[in-house]
Amino acid sequence: MSKHDDLSEEAPSKAVALHWDTRNAPRITASGLGVTAEQIMRIAEAHDIPLHADRQLAEALAQIPIGDEIPAELYVAVAEVLAFVFALAGIDPRQQHQEPRGQD
Repeated sequence: MSKHDDLSEEAPSKAVALHWDTRNAPRITASGLGVTAEQIMRIAEAHDIPLHADRQLAEALAQIPIGDEIPAELYVAVAEVLAFVFALAGIDPRQQHQEPRGQD
C-alpha cells in the first residue's frame, strides 16, 4: 500500500473516497485535488482507512459526482481495491457485522 510518495510533484495530487454498503455499487463520498486531496488522505489515515495509489483509477473516479455510484465499467478495478482493503482488515464482505482485526 502506498501513499503520497507515489505521486509526482509535476501533477497535483488527487484523492477519491468511496463507501460501499454491500447492497449497491460503491459511491463517491469525497474527491479533491492538491490540499483537499491531502486532507482526504489525512482523514483516512486518522481513521485507519487504507490508502491505495492508482493514478488512472483516481482520474476516472474523480469524474463522478460526489454521492453517485461508480459506473459498471469501473466495477472490476474498484472490486480489486476493495478486496485488497478487506484482506488487510481481515473482513469477509459476505458476512455482516464484522469488526476489523485489531479493533477489539
